[in-house]
Amino acid sequence: MATLLAVNSAASLWGPYKDIWQTVGNALSRRQPEAVHLLDMILKKHKPDFISLFRNPPKNVQQHEKVQKASTEGVAIQGQQGARLLPEQLIKEAFILSDLFGIGELAAVELLLAGEHQQPHFPGLTRGLVAVLLYWDGKRCIANSLKALIQSRRGKTWTLELSPELVSMTTRFTDELMEQGLTYKVLTLVSQIDVNNEFEKLQRERGLGSEKHRKEVSDLIKECRQSLAESLFAWACQSPLGKDDTLLLIGHLERVTVEANGSLDAVNLALLMALLYCFDSSFIEESTEERDDMIHQLPLLTERQYIATIHSRLQDSQPWKLPGLQATVRLAWALALRGISQLPDVTALAEFTEADEAMAELAIADNVFLFLTESVVVSENFYQEEFYIRRIHSLITGFLALMPMKVKQLRNRADEDARMIHMSMQMGNDPPISLRRDLEHLMLLIGELYKKNPFNLELALEYWCPSEPLQTSTILGSYLGVAHQRPPQRQVVLSKFVRQMGDLLPPTIYIPYLKMLQGLANGPQCAHYCFSLLKVNGSSHVENIQGAGGSPVSWEHFFHSLMLYHEHLRKDLPSADSVQYRHLPSRGITQKEQDGLIAFLQLTSTIITWSENARLALCEHPQWTPVVVTLGLLQCSIPPVLKAELLKTLAAFGKSPEIAASLWQSLEYTQILQTVRVPSQRQAIGIEVELNEIESRCEEYPLTRAFCQLISTLVESSFPSNLGAGLRPPGFDPYLQFLRDSVFLRFRTRAYRRAAEKWEVAEVVLEVFYKLLRDYEPQLEDFVDQFVELQGEEIIAYKPPGFSLMYHLLNESPMLELALSLLEEGVKQLDTYAPFPGKKRLEKAVQHCLALLNLTLQKENLFMDLLRESQLALIVSPLEQLLQGINPRTKKADNVVNIARYLYHGNTNPELAFESAKILCCISCNSNIQIKLVGDFTHDQSVSQKLMAGFVECLDSEDTEEFVRLEEGSELEKKLAGIRHETRIHILNLLITSLERNPPNLALYLLGFELKKPVSTTNLQDPGVLGCPRTCLHAILNILEKGTEGRTGPLAVKESPQLAELCYQVIYQLCACSDTSGPTMRYLRTSQDFLFSQLQHLPFSNKEYEISMLNQMSWLMKTASIELRVTSLNRQRSHTQRLLHLLLDDMPVKPYSDGEGGMEDENRSVSGFLHFDTSTKVRRKILNILDSIDFSQEIPEPLQLDFFDRAQIEQVIANCEHKNLRGQTVCNVKLLHRVLVAEVNALQGMAAIGQRPLLMDEISTILQYVVGRNKLLQCLHAKRHALESWRQLVEIILTACPQDLIQAEDRQLIIRDLLQDVHDKILDDEAAQELMPVVAGAVFTLTAHLSQAVRTEQKQPLVLGPGEVHCAFTLDSSFSSPPPTENPVVGFASIGDSSLHIILKKLLDFILKTGGGFQRVRTHLYGSLLYYLQIAQRPDEPDTLEVAKKTMWERLTAPEDVFSKLQRENIAIIESYGAALMEVVCRDACDGHEIGRMLALALLDRIVSVDKQQQWLLYLSNSGYLKVLVDSLVEDDRTLQSLLTPQPPLLKALYTYESKMAFLTRVAKIQQGALELLRSGVIVRLAQCQVYDMRPEMDPQGMFGMRDPPVFIPTPVDRYRQILLPALRLCQVILTSSMAQHLQAAGQVLQFLISHSDTIQAILRCQDISAGSLQELALLTGIISKAALPGILSELDVDVNEGSLMELQGHIGRFQRQCLGLLSRFGGSDRLRQFKFQDDNVEGDRVSRKDEIELAMQQICANVMEYCQSLMLQSSPTFQHAVCLFTPSLSETINRDGPRQDTQAPVVPYWHLPGLGIIVYLLRQSANDFFSYYDSHRRSVNKLQNVEQLPPDEIKELCQSVMPAGVDKISTAQKYVLARRRLVKLINNRAKLLSLCSFIIETCLFILWRHLEYYLLHCTPTDSQDSLFASRSLFKSRRLQDSFASESNLDFRSGLTTVSQHDIDQLQADAISAFGESLQKKLLDIEGLYSKVRSRYSFIQALVRRIRGLLRISRN
Repeated sequence: MATLLAVNSAASLWGPYKDIWQTVGNALSRRQPEAVHLLDMILKKHKPDFISLFRNPPKNVQQHEKVQKASTEGVAIQGQQGARLLPEQLIKEAFILSDLFGIGELAAVELLLAGEHQQPHFPGLTRGLVAVLLYWDGKRCIANSLKALIQSRRGKTWTLELSPELVSMTTRFTDELMEQGLTYKVLTLVSQIDVNNEFEKLQRERGLGSEKHRKEVSDLIKECRQSLAESLFAWACQSPLGKDDTLLLIGHLERVTVEANGSLDAVNLALLMALLYCFDSSFIEESTEERDDMIHQLPLLTERQYIATIHSRLQDSQPWKLPGLQATVRLAWALALRGISQLPDVTALAEFTEADEAMAELAIADNVFLFLTESVVVSENFYQEEFYIRRIHSLITGFLALMPMKVKQLRNRADEDARMIHMSMQMGNDPPISLRRDLEHLMLLIGELYKKNPFNLELALEYWCPSEPLQTSTILGSYLGVAHQRPPQRQVVLSKFVRQMGDLLPPTIYIPYLKMLQGLANGPQCAHYCFSLLKVNGSSHVENIQGAGGSPVSWEHFFHSLMLYHEHLRKDLPSADSVQYRHLPSRGITQKEQDGLIAFLQLTSTIITWSENARLALCEHPQWTPVVVTLGLLQCSIPPVLKAELLKTLAAFGKSPEIAASLWQSLEYTQILQTVRVPSQRQAIGIEVELNEIESRCEEYPLTRAFCQLISTLVESSFPSNLGAGLRPPGFDPYLQFLRDSVFLRFRTRAYRRAAEKWEVAEVVLEVFYKLLRDYEPQLEDFVDQFVELQGEEIIAYKPPGFSLMYHLLNESPMLELALSLLEEGVKQLDTYAPFPGKKRLEKAVQHCLALLNLTLQKENLFMDLLRESQLALIVSPLEQLLQGINPRTKKADNVVNIARYLYHGNTNPELAFESAKILCCISCNSNIQIKLVGDFTHDQSVSQKLMAGFVECLDSEDTEEFVRLEEGSELEKKLAGIRHETRIHILNLLITSLERNPPNLALYLLGFELKKPVSTTNLQDPGVLGCPRTCLHAILNILEKGTEGRTGPLAVKESPQLAELCYQVIYQLCACSDTSGPTMRYLRTSQDFLFSQLQHLPFSNKEYEISMLNQMSWLMKTASIELRVTSLNRQRSHTQRLLHLLLDDMPVKPYSDGEGGMEDENRSVSGFLHFDTSTKVRRKILNILDSIDFSQEIPEPLQLDFFDRAQIEQVIANCEHKNLRGQTVCNVKLLHRVLVAEVNALQGMAAIGQRPLLMDEISTILQYVVGRNKLLQCLHAKRHALESWRQLVEIILTACPQDLIQAEDRQLIIRDLLQDVHDKILDDEAAQELMPVVAGAVFTLTAHLSQAVRTEQKQPLVLGPGEVHCAFTLDSSFSSPPPTENPVVGFASIGDSSLHIILKKLLDFILKTGGGFQRVRTHLYGSLLYYLQIAQRPDEPDTLEVAKKTMWERLTAPEDVFSKLQRENIAIIESYGAALMEVVCRDACDGHEIGRMLALALLDRIVSVDKQQQWLLYLSNSGYLKVLVDSLVEDDRTLQSLLTPQPPLLKALYTYESKMAFLTRVAKIQQGALELLRSGVIVRLAQCQVYDMRPEMDPQGMFGMRDPPVFIPTPVDRYRQILLPALRLCQVILTSSMAQHLQAAGQVLQFLISHSDTIQAILRCQDISAGSLQELALLTGIISKAALPGILSELDVDVNEGSLMELQGHIGRFQRQCLGLLSRFGGSDRLRQFKFQDDNVEGDRVSRKDEIELAMQQICANVMEYCQSLMLQSSPTFQHAVCLFTPSLSETINRDGPRQDTQAPVVPYWHLPGLGIIVYLLRQSANDFFSYYDSHRRSVNKLQNVEQLPPDEIKELCQSVMPAGVDKISTAQKYVLARRRLVKLINNRAKLLSLCSFIIETCLFILWRHLEYYLLHCTPTDSQDSLFASRSLFKSRRLQDSFASESNLDFRSGLTTVSQHDIDQLQADAISAFGESLQKKLLDIEGLYSKVRSRYSFIQALVRRIRGLLRISRN
């Protein structure tokens, strides 16, 4: 029992029924194939509900008890665990509800719970009220489902074109229902359910809420009854009811009554029609093949019993409550009998078929035609159902065709009656009372029936039998189109009826006959036939007894009469001042004549409204001149009603522009509205007087309305600018003034006999204003006063009416005030939800008001701009500000609120909601107004709630976009659906524009964000949670959510693409804006799981709406990017991972069972992604999305023009371009159309008129072309947008998501796939070039990441140590794609070499595809290529000093490693592209965009460095590009000079210069390259550059490194170094690599040094110890040591004379002295002191700075020592004649500990030569340094091998030196990577220092040895005898050796002449102590540790031995 008593949370009386209705709709209306199976299941499940239609679960004692206790014990809820306690209040409400509807208690509880759940959808209602709605909604769903199922049956009247199996299923199901007594149940329910009774019950129990709730409940109840009745109607249409059911139906109709207005209500109308369709035998006449089947199914034809029973029932004389209804049924039965009697074998039924005449007579006696007219056709539902109209049509035509005798009888009776009336009038008696008027009623019925034609059926065509066939193809409903086929019998009979009735027409039937014709003339073809009939009737050759006038029903007769009236009345025209005017003259028109005239005028109007030919034919008829006569009559004194009809007829004529133009002039001439005041005239005349004096008194305004209608038509047809010229200032103004001041402004204050007329007046006058403003385009000339001459004086012409309206609407004018108050009144009236007279008119008037405001908002900017430019003294305010004004009635600023309130009526009045949304969208662009609006909207709680509900309701409306409408609705439905859709679009645009404004804005309010607190503190909830209302955000998510559960994906994407696109955009904007991002993304992630469910369905496919589809995907991908970034930052790994799997997995998603899940996941990484089993792989979603973007683009055919000039048209198109909402430049088609049409209209002459149609055709061609072009632009824009978003998503996945979420090899595979696909798409020949830039950007990112991924993978094993490297590589390659055959051992990276090669080839193809243009695209591609080539670069390996242990042979025979192999293959591929590629890259390197040049140079640099064949180098030099680059240095010189000013312009030039020099340096590293560079004179160019001479002064603060933090733009000194150092490097490299031409090179470099000697001296003298200045010194000393040698001078190819030679020698000598001076600075003891300054605070950046300084110092020492060595070797080939560079003093070493006094001396004076002590000191210092470096090196190597074991502090410290800030935020793995990087750097730095130390030690030893040898062995001290001779002989011999004596040597000599014996002895003694045992041991250790590893020769040992020997010798 407990299970039975569980509560269904969806309410069993509502939820399931809603599902049934949804499924039925999906299967039958939306034609979804998958819904058919579902429908079958649901129908089987819910069959009892259909059988027991509307039956409720009964009350139940047990349930009562259970619910009673629910507050303590709770109730169980299906699908939820545990019981739920119910509040007492809810239990009370449940019992009330249970009593109210007589339903079970649990059902009542369910309804209340569902009501609570649904409450957010019904703001302002309590759960009880919602439950009432749900109860009736459930009933409605069942009734509607039943109706839809019955409509889909197989049958005789219609077919829905559904699949046969579906139709069979529904037919079978409904048959079963019918067998269970459906008819009885329906009829019972229809009788029982009564809105008033239900309302009384609800009222008693307070079950009714607001007016809206009452309206909704009553609508639901009415719809239930209506649907039930219509399901019987639908049944009868398809297959008639059986005998018993028919009798039940007749029984029901017997008791029916009519409504208050005399018509049948909708339900009874449906039941009557059901019965009429049961008796329908009209299909018997049709000769279709299915007829025979149908005849057998028809009880009418097959069951004698059926006919007998029904016949006797209908013959029964018992009167019904409505005799007319009885008569209608009898007539239908009579016709059915007559129809049967015409079948062949019906003799058996003769007794019945004979009775048809009698039956018809009974019907006619009961006034059947009158009843049909007054109660059936007039009923408001009659014209809403096509098959009602068809049935009544067949009833009437059946009567006319099947019972001709009856018709004749009616006519005879009418003739008879007419005679009697005539006689009694003659005799002066009253006409007899008992006259029958059946024929009149029949005619009026026909007139009434065909008067409206909502479905364009033109059924009336059956009444016209054409004498000549119509040559048109638009014929509907009959056989008229077939020329030679005889029309069917019925048509002949009917047309005969129309013609004969008009012959000899008795006066009584004259007006009905005209009314009948008016009905039958309704439609384009009918009007034509009717026109012909009237024309033929009047022609004189018809022999007519009625004399020469022809038939009274003819044009001839009618216009003749009109002329007579005119003649007659004109004589009575009162004189202007007679007072009699207001009383009709005695000889006027009688009432009868007036009625006849009005009937004929209405017939005329109908005909000429439909038929343009008739209009023109009548107007141009010379005798009739209808327009003239009508205008004439208008001036006569006739009743206003007749005048109104005359004006309406004129309005119908005015539809043709040709007639309208002349009509304007005639109107002006006849002064219907007085526009010219004659001074003598005392009293006004014309329509104004009529309005004020006559119509106001009568309180009826037909004339005014007709006049407005006329103006409205004329304004649309043609608009004269010079109206009234010559008599008054020309223009439309007087008319506008009358309409505005007399009609519109006073319409509210006048009295109206008929309440509805008030709104009719408002509607028609506002329509004129709307048309005038709609067609007005502000022009510059409107703002200049135009003068015209009038009777000799200049007066100002009137402005165009649009101008005047704009002016009134942009001021606080009475007109604007009235319009706004009308809007307020309108919304008040709508809020009552009650019908009132004129409601439709009021809605139209309000719509025009809103439209006027809309037009004003659209045109105001242009209007105000033009007004500002002009000199007019007018003041206007923007409308949006005026709308903010105070409303005089409420004293609040609520105008905008009133406008917004129309959205609340979006369901009932979509047009008003649409206009309202449009206005709000327009206003919302202004930020200040936004803030005020938010205040106005939220000021009053109840209004705020209503407004929110209005916006949400409009967004929730269920219509798809009009162009993808699925079911065939009527035109009106389609139009409304389109309007609803547009409203939603405007609301979304409003949200989008508002979100761009600062908070608070409307969007935040509508989307449910906080307005009082900071936006970011909002906590978004599902509707109803914590009292959160349903907001626009919920509505938007709802739109996007529909369909995401199924396979198809979001429905909106296909059904309303544009809407979906904007929805995605709103969501993206919310996620992208910093304020709203947090709350929105939290809500989407937690409550909705929005992104995952949406991304699942990407890519969307919707080819017809490609642009929308691409934009939808773009916004969605951008949102996904943000989500991935945010979840990664917040470390929400599971979210990130889920999305990544969705986007990247190439395995089909299959749910694992729990047991194996873990296991599978483990293995997946290795095997899952890499075994190539194609069957299981699916394409990655990210690639599918890329596939869906079609890179090709169809381009519209170019214009082929015959008349217009092509170039000019292109120019005009360009002028019409503007930016649309999305910021794309498109052509404004409307504007272009206007321009072109104006051009055509300006043409004069006959030829132009003749060619006008051709010109118009060509205009349409141009417009089509422009539309195509716009679409192309939008499509390309959308593709770019989608690609950008895709690229963004890919970039976020690769950069922002945690690296470890994608495994390394997967990462490479993914990047490979992406790269290959994106290349394939862009390299396709069809691909649009506009997409190249985006693709190139994506390629760049992808290649960068590929390079990083592969290199990271390569680095992993290197840490293990050199031994294991190979094994790691081979391991790698084993699971790469099958390795290439030539080298089976190793492959490169997981993705294998072949993939890398493919990527390289595609990159190169892409570069070549860009051709000459697209340099920016190539810039990206060069970047990509550089990243790609980086893959093959060896990573930084730590120099562990062990590699040298291998023998040379081992190294030579080692197998080729992966790097060099890949490099070799890469260069082979690059060279296969030949000169084409070289040309492109070289050209880009030489000119173009700076970044492009830099990257091209970098690329050349890279390629040249690996190009072993030197193909590229050859090409560069042969094609002259190298020379161009070298020569461009001179141009660079000028720009670089400007960069040394304190505030440089731009640093671009510096960067390109650096790139260029880097490239030249790279070329110089190759021997061949160096030669080419020397040949092209690069050093000569450098020598010419003046920028090197502009060395800025050093700032004293920057003495020891920068104290203030460096900014982005470097200081002038740094910039100077950036310019100088590359030049020095280039010189150094050229010196090193030009072996063959060494002397030539050195000579050029020497010239470079000399030409910039001032700078060089300054650098050599510089005391600064910053890293920069030390680098300068290091490079400079390096160059000097190779170039400034005495021997070079002999090689200089300048012909040296003695003077210049001396100068050169002087330079060289100066360089030498300064270099030696450097030794005491860097080699001496003061080095330590200076170095200590650097040590005070070392952290981060400083650490590496310290390394650099240390390295630079050692480098300087090494260079100086090398220089000394070179000088010695070059100048002294033998030991005896050594050149001594140092004095024999070791004092430097002795006093090293004491302070030196002269450290601050800038440079050692040149006569003060340094002593050997410096060398010894340097030797000792270097030895000590060596050991400290060696230890440090070893420690670092150990750390590198055990990084993971290091303490965290140390790791952090290591990381900080690489990455100063943010170390704490990165993962441990990344920290290890950084630490490794730092350690490798340290190791390599120490290795360099070690090699420098060892070089310095060797050189020092060598120099020490040479000097000691000279001093101790060969030197003759000065105090020995022949010193003079000795020195002279030495001098001579020197002179012989060197071809010249260098100046410096003279110096040295002069310095050395002072060596005494004491010095030598002292030297020996000092040397022995300095070069002690400890030092020697150290030196030998160094050799043991290092030199042996490096090379086989050990110098140190030999030199130490020799020095020891020297010192020993002398002692002995």
